[in-house]
Amino acid sequence: MIGSLFAGISGLNVNSKALTVIGDNIANVNTTAFKSNRASFANILSQSLAGTGSNEIGRGVQFWGTTPMWSQGSVENTANPTDMAINGAGFFLLRDSANSDYFTRAGDFAFDRDGYLVNPDDLFLQGYEITAVQPDGTLTLGNITDINVPGQSTSPPQASTQFTLDVNLDAGAAVADTYSTTVIVYESLGNAIPVTLTFDKAAANEWDLTVSVPAGTLTDPATDIVVSETDYDFNGATGALTNNTDTTITLSDFISGASNLTLTWDLVDASNVTHGDLTQYAAPSMTTFQTQDGYASGVLRGVAVDESGVVTGSYSNGQLAPLYQVVLADFPNYYGLNKMGKNLYAESRDSGQAMTGVPQSGRLGSISPSAIEMSNVDLAQEFVKMITTQRAFQANSRVITTSDEILAELINIKR
Repeated sequence: MIGSLFAGISGLNVNSKALTVIGDNIANVNTTAFKSNRASFANILSQSLAGTGSNEIGRGVQFWGTTPMWSQGSVENTANPTDMAINGAGFFLLRDSANSDYFTRAGDFAFDRDGYLVNPDDLFLQGYEITAVQPDGTLTLGNITDINVPGQSTSPPQASTQFTLDVNLDAGAAVADTYSTTVIVYESLGNAIPVTLTFDKAAANEWDLTVSVPAGTLTDPATDIVVSETDYDFNGATGALTNNTDTTITLSDFISGASNLTLTWDLVDASNVTHGDLTQYAAPSMTTFQTQDGYASGVLRGVAVDESGVVTGSYSNGQLAPLYQVVLADFPNYYGLNKMGKNLYAESRDSGQAMTGVPQSGRLGSISPSAIEMSNVDLAQEFVKMITTQRAFQANSRVITTSDEILAELINIKR
């Protein structure tokens, strides 16, 4: 009879702890990236009255521990471009000022006053520094470091090297008629230079080119402008250009001190076949399209993150510069991670060492930008657990009261 009392007490203890686990889950129903926990029970070693088997009597129950449920939480969109949610496996890598590493799935990040991307506790989000971007878009990654994008950062200017113009020269124009068109290019300091191309009809199917820039741009325009091709001939029957080379324009001795500028007018392809950009048709002389590859300096206007975790700066000169790629970490055993509070985890001997990489590589998931992962707590399930736990607690209390009544009856036998 005494044994049933202690069995009932053990039931009260474990169910009260289970209720605490349920309460913790419900309390964190709106906690970013919270993973719910499940309470586990184990029976206490049975006592044997005579040998083993059916004669063994249980001695109650013990609290076996909690098991985190690592299922994916739902993703909620936000208005913050630096919020991130992980779709799939992995953790964000955070580092404090003492270079201690922490891991989290809570992706609510923002820039601090020094331009570091941090979580609400000012832990620094880690990323691979992008050192170069290949022509095919492949990123060259450097070391893992704090993601830092100062608000005053600038995009340096790029001098123009090539331009295209789609120009038609009127086949019906009279000799000595002219047509001018202007393309804006940039020198090495980022100053915009209007380069005017003037075509003068010298004879039937033949046009001459002169190039000019505004006064005050070059020291001596007469000698500082060199054009590789000034005579353009056309097929009188088709209106196609018969020249088979690109035109190069060199501007030197800038008053601003900028480096000499060499511009290539892309007129023919690698096989020296004309693109059809310069024609002589029976239509008014006009320019229908133009591009060039230079730009001025720019200041940072905004930052965006894509599904690969690439942090890209958007600048006022229209350039998009990949700056960092977010680091994700994976573990052999998630259940072995140490819970540090504040949505943080730490590596432990049971979890194994962190394996870092970029999103969408190996087992690692992708990034949902402008979104955060919600708690995976299922309220309906937690309420059902609460009801069953409450009933189990009540039933164990009845075991204690019933055992007490039986003991009282035994004591009354003496009377």
